[in-house]
Amino acid sequence: MISRLKGIFLEHSDNVIVIDVAGVGYEVEVTASVLTQLPSTQMPLDVFTHLVVREDAQLLYGFVDRQERDLFRTFIRISGVGPKLALAILSSIDIATLARAVEQNQVGMLTKIPGVGKKTAERLMLELKSKLAVQLEQMTSLQSSSAGRVTQPGQVSREAVDALVALGYRSAQAQQAVEFANAHWQETKPELAEPTTEELVTVVLRTFGKGS
Repeated sequence: MISRLKGIFLEHSDNVIVIDVAGVGYEVEVTASVLTQLPSTQMPLDVFTHLVVREDAQLLYGFVDRQERDLFRTFIRISGVGPKLALAILSSIDIATLARAVEQNQVGMLTKIPGVGKKTAERLMLELKSKLAVQLEQMTSLQSSSAGRVTQPGQVSREAVDALVALGYRSAQAQQAVEFANAHWQETKPELAEPTTEELVTVVLRTFGKGS
């Protein structure tokens, strides 16, 4: 099992990155949280990974930390949830929102995830309640602790712009997209705290897709 890669970031296309580890280029499908923290090319990168072996392929999935990978592994143990869908869930909805959706039985929240219809969402909700309640609570607590750290004004927006530029957006496009994402967040989630870098980038990707 390949559980972690530490090497040099070479390139990316959409949510697939390539890391050079001792001269070997590993292709890894990653979550939105990894994309928001990508360094410049030829710079060091460290990701946690999960290897899926099939008859026709060996696939690596990458995560920003152990907690995110553990949640992915819990997802793929649920009947009907494969690695692609598990990755989509992690990239489409933040942990705190997912925890609230499970607690309040908000099936509609899950249908917003690409590839999840109503019936799948209903099954997922039942499975999530029975298997993920404690884990989601722990991860939400960790995120809340991290959110307590002081950031400089505008830092989150600048980080989101940088991440979008790394994903192929032009600088002006990225700036406008982040401004939209901030406004959209304030309009749709006024009761929540300021968005994180990952949440801003997720809003942009889900609204506009990949920049050109």
